Amino acid sequence: MKFFKATILAGAVMLPIAMSAQAADIDDPVVDESAPADPAPADPSLIGLYLRGDVGWSILDVQGGSDDDNFVIGGGIGYQFSDLFRVDVTADFSGEYEVAPGAEISTATVLGNLYFDWANDTMFTPYVGGGIGYGFVDGSGAAVDDDGLAYGAAAGVAVGLTDNLDVDVGYRFRTISISGDDTQEHQGAVGMRLKF
Repeated sequence: MKFFKATILAGAVMLPIAMSAQAADIDDPVVDESAPADPAPADPSLIGLYLRGDVGWSILDVQGGSDDDNFVIGGGIGYQFSDLFRVDVTADFSGEYEVAPGAEISTATVLGNLYFDWANDTMFTPYVGGGIGYGFVDGSGAAVDDDGLAYGAAAGVAVGLTDNLDVDVGYRFRTISISGDDTQEHQGAVGMRLKF
């Protein structure tokens, strides 16, 4: 019994000493300074909701009808996920194109768009994007009303005026699939994007 108690007492005394000796033998972790550093997190000012508004000029290219041009105006709401990717939903409207004597059409689209931004250290950010949605053709005179699938593509450059305000200058292609000849529009537009 005395031997049993002595063994327990010796273990109780020796265990903390052994643990402290083992802790003293542990070396500091080796840091490999040649390894690439973790990428810097995205600037928080780039992330979040934004509103956009655009105005420009559009050239209609329609098979089976006369080409014409008129103004285009639009707006939308979007979200910037990072300094590389953003999405938005836009609604755009054109003025009336004369496609034949006594026949005019105007177009409207609602598109969901995805963009890739080439982030860099300057105030200029080039981008490309594409979208899909639905479009409407409003005809007057001899032209008919119709609607159908719409899609578009865009390319341009954003100029950062402040952390929250960009000027967007770009080219957009927009088409609406309707019965008969599809509408195709080539647009140059200038817009503003206000970030929140």
